[in-house]
Amino acid sequence: MTGVRFTRRALGIAALAATSALVLSGCGPSASSSGPGELSTEPVTLTMSFWGNDVRQGNTQKIIDAFEKAHPNISIEPSYSDWGGYWDKLATETAANNTPDIIQMDEKYISTYADRGALLDLSTLGDSLKTGDFPQSAVDSGKVGDGLYGLSAGVTAYSMMANPAIFKEAGVAIPDDKTWTWEDFEKITAKISAAGGGKFYGTQAWGFEDGGLRLWARQNDDRLYDKDGKVVIKQETVKTWWDQLKKLTDEGSAPPAAASIEKQGGGLSESFTATNQAALGNWWNSQVTALSKASGQQLQVLRLPQSSNGEYWYKPSMYWSASSRTEHSAEVALFLDFLVNGEEAADIQLTERGVPANEKIRAHIASKVSDTDKAAIQFLDDLSGDVGEAETVTPPGGSGIEALLKKYTEQVLFGQVSSDEAAKAFIKELTADVQNAG
Repeated sequence: MTGVRFTRRALGIAALAATSALVLSGCGPSASSSGPGELSTEPVTLTMSFWGNDVRQGNTQKIIDAFEKAHPNISIEPSYSDWGGYWDKLATETAANNTPDIIQMDEKYISTYADRGALLDLSTLGDSLKTGDFPQSAVDSGKVGDGLYGLSAGVTAYSMMANPAIFKEAGVAIPDDKTWTWEDFEKITAKISAAGGGKFYGTQAWGFEDGGLRLWARQNDDRLYDKDGKVVIKQETVKTWWDQLKKLTDEGSAPPAAASIEKQGGGLSESFTATNQAALGNWWNSQVTALSKASGQQLQVLRLPQSSNGEYWYKPSMYWSASSRTEHSAEVALFLDFLVNGEEAADIQLTERGVPANEKIRAHIASKVSDTDKAAIQFLDDLSGDVGEAETVTPPGGSGIEALLKKYTEQVLFGQVSSDEAAKAFIKELTADVQNAG
């Protein structure tokens, strides 16, 4: 996503450097097929790690309390921290063979931990962890190779946020997002910027995270990575993505380069979308609540132009994973099932970890959430017929992609390199990072 996550990712890269020296048995994912075993009647303690704010901590503790009440012999010992500290701690724990039983995991890092044998293949838990109410593409998003190493805590999809107040002031109608084209997008953003006279722009810039690039690739019959985690995106695909951004910036449909770079560094709350200075902006649909709150406007969630026929995919907001070294896989399965399939947990959590991937749970909470969260849920429901196969998870070595994109987007916007040169260099660097981590 956008904003402060670049700084956080830098911390995550350091954590992965530590992870590369993990003392783990085996060189690949665990392949146990023994199943979860039997639930113990004796006291069992499970350790659990997650990142997040105070709200998430409070919600998680309430879920733990509810689970422990239903299963008195099982105790959960949670540990949480902020994003940067979380990955450093997890790498240290894993290197010491002391990985928590239950792990909140991120898409950028799941393949690294899975490939080093640190994560349990959740498919070995069988019916103890049910996934029948999950879209198959949401389940597949947690696969590394042939194993399932993470189950989506929530799902999100790439989208475009529209500010109705700016559209109204500019005298421009909000487009039909099921029929509009990129040509329509260019015309609309030009009209809005002209009406704004520098007060607001048609669109904010993109190019600082990989969600937009992945969708652009899918629209152009391309992919960022193949199923083996190899970088396969074509140079022309990346070039045209930056070409469009540079054109819109030069023509004034997007803000000047310096303003875009400055705003991007301020995070979500300082973005052109959140400060009512852009009519449109690329975001994950699950960010509509935070953006609406920051802007004071009821933002609308739109599809990107020409997005249909399987070009969309479900991105996990985060995963639930488990340690391959857990001695209590049956109890782990029971708790994970409670987290993702239980109405009691859902009533506590609502959308705090994203829109539930479990479609029955999503329907269960639909009437209990805020209007903006309802909009996020409705967007996913409307999108369901156009969701294609899952994206390949970020391979080991690929977690620094946002830093690479930021570097080359800045160079393109400032005219320091051409889009073609930037595309070639970006692919070369990302490929080297992935190959060196293999």
